[in-house]
Amino acid sequence: MAIKKSNGEGSINKYRNGWRGTITIGRNADGKLIRKQFYGKTKIETIEKMNDYKEKNKRGLIPQNDKITLNEWYKTWLFDFKANEVKASTIQRYDVIYRNYIKNSEIGGIKLKDLNSIIMQNYYNNLIKLGKTPITIKILNKAIKSCLKYAKKINYIMENCCDNVILPKIPYRGEDKVQIFTVEEQKRFMEVIRNHKHRLEFILTLGTGLRIGELVALRWNDIDFKNGSLRVNKSIWRGYVTIDGNRKYVIQETAPKTSSSIREVAIPDVILEELKVHREKQDEIKEKYNEIYNDKGYVFANIIGQHILADTLSKSFVKVLKDNGIKHVKFHSLRHTYATRLFEKGVQLKTVQKLLGHSSIEITADIYTHVMNSEKISAVQKLNDLFKE
Repeated sequence: MAIKKSNGEGSINKYRNGWRGTITIGRNADGKLIRKQFYGKTKIETIEKMNDYKEKNKRGLIPQNDKITLNEWYKTWLFDFKANEVKASTIQRYDVIYRNYIKNSEIGGIKLKDLNSIIMQNYYNNLIKLGKTPITIKILNKAIKSCLKYAKKINYIMENCCDNVILPKIPYRGEDKVQIFTVEEQKRFMEVIRNHKHRLEFILTLGTGLRIGELVALRWNDIDFKNGSLRVNKSIWRGYVTIDGNRKYVIQETAPKTSSSIREVAIPDVILEELKVHREKQDEIKEKYNEIYNDKGYVFANIIGQHILADTLSKSFVKVLKDNGIKHVKFHSLRHTYATRLFEKGVQLKTVQKLLGHSSIEITADIYTHVMNSEKISAVQKLNDLFKE
């Protein structure tokens, strides 16, 4: 016979080899009572579980949806919440993680409330055995940890199981340092692009350190010819994103990576003069193709006025290197080369940080450690003269 507790606090009765307690926790959308059951070997143990639940429920510590899976929640979090605060390119990266590591994985179908550190640790360990790199695991854990952090915030879970996993160490590899042109390689590069159709895009990047998305987003009103500078305040991104469950190719002009990316950068005089010539040539193209030219003010535009594609620049850059026997580096290496030349000229770290648009001086120092170290070595070598007999 069930023993009813007073004041609607539930009931307790003998059940198999122990006790079962039942409490009403609310009503569903149809108005039906929702009951939750607790089991214990003894009556006291069962009552303690019931009281613990009620206390946590009063304090808002009880998960509000104990049936949702990681697969379901990750999609909800990404497209209903995260999408409101990050750029499309970031959503794309998180979506790739979902499709590759969550959607059809061994953890995707697990309910959030059942996820724990052991499950996650085993999953990561198995991925390593399958040949995934420590960097991949770090990126994956960061994404899942972020989505579970929000699940905890809205009481879907009580703990974030990603907080306690031990990630594999990322081994240091000397070749991972940033790739740049040496002074000799830069001179050689400048020679072979003398008559190249994208010469100005290349040298402007070498002379200002713009990211490729910032470069193709440049408009003429961003350039101050009087003071010899340009203002970075936007970036163009193209790629696939998932919208309403469908993958679509999108083009977005957005604010730069961070607020610190909005900046003014001086333009070398030689490049400034080339920009003036380029504008005159562009005016001729506008006049020639006036019926189809839609002038949006882009500095680097095609014959119909659209901005040039970042992919086009990257492929063109790589082809130049290959055709002329120059070592292979990425287009982004032009930005790294710009920063390196500044360090070599004695420009202070803080100034380089501002010119590059990094959010912190630590980021700049971390990326260009190899340059800083070489500068230290050079400085110490200058002391040799003091000790010569």
